[in-house]
Amino acid sequence: MKFYTLLIRYRLWIGVVLLVAAIAVNITAGFWPSFILYLTGVVLIAGHFFIGPMRLIQECIEAGDMAGAQKVLKMIWFPNLLYKPIRSAYYSLQGQMSMMNQDFEGAEKHMRKSEQLGSPMAETEGANKLQLGMLAMQRGDVKQGESYIRAALRAGIPDRDGAAMAYLQMCQIYMNKQHFKAAKDMFRKAKAEKPTNKDVVEQIKKLNSTISRMPG
Repeated sequence: MKFYTLLIRYRLWIGVVLLVAAIAVNITAGFWPSFILYLTGVVLIAGHFFIGPMRLIQECIEAGDMAGAQKVLKMIWFPNLLYKPIRSAYYSLQGQMSMMNQDFEGAEKHMRKSEQLGSPMAETEGANKLQLGMLAMQRGDVKQGESYIRAALRAGIPDRDGAAMAYLQMCQIYMNKQHFKAAKDMFRKAKAEKPTNKDVVEQIKKLNSTISRMPG
């Protein structure tokens, strides 16, 4: 596994070295002895530009190394060359990174690009729509925010914290509309997700007493 990780990280440069070696062998010994070097070099270089190091990014995120994930993202020089589903995941990750850095304009731009490209996974689509919904709510566009959050819940949100956040946001929307029964239902669903994120847990604690006093 470590070998494969190293291969992904350095395959562009390995591919370049192999192509240089192939040219040297071609000159000294002919084309056919150099063919395997040409083929391997081209495959490695094409893999870097068309598939990218997305596996490395996933490993960084799973390890909680967001700084490492950002460094790997910078290895992708020409995102428009990425295979379409991978390009969608790339822009989704860029959007999440922008959100972490409080760059909400950049986050929305990247998330919209990901949404336009479509996603091979419904869960990724749900996460994207949730982020777009939260960004719309921050702008004060409640109607669009609600639409995106509903769409996110329909598509499915891959993590419990994200799902709980979506249900809490819908709870707030229903409370503002004085649809108290629906608000309570959303609150119950948020708690049922058993989130671990401190901010989400704190929000549930703050809402708990308010919800208990509501009619319906």
